[in-house]
Amino acid sequence: MRMAKWTPRHEAPEPLEGPIVATITGGTILWFVMFVVQVPFYGWFADRDLTWWVWTCLAGAGLGLIGIWYVRGREAAIKRARAAEASGAAGPREPGAPA
Repeated sequence: MRMAKWTPRHEAPEPLEGPIVATITGGTILWFVMFVVQVPFYGWFADRDLTWWVWTCLAGAGLGLIGIWYVRGREAAIKRARAAEASGAAGPREPGAPA
């Protein structure tokens, strides 16, 4: 099988920008709230073999915490890069650019 069949024929779109930290934080809070709301009914979920609903919410909250850490670091790196670019500091070179 040839890989050319699966090679994209167009450029990837630009990433979406917006209130990313707020979006991830809001989603994390929602996952945690859903977990807290379901915990009192754990017996009901266990009787029906549906405890995965409870643990999925907890996992969503935990992964959301990792996401918050990641996007905050990303936002900080973008701000540092823009500040360095604005001040004319030498940032990382493009591959193949003259030194």
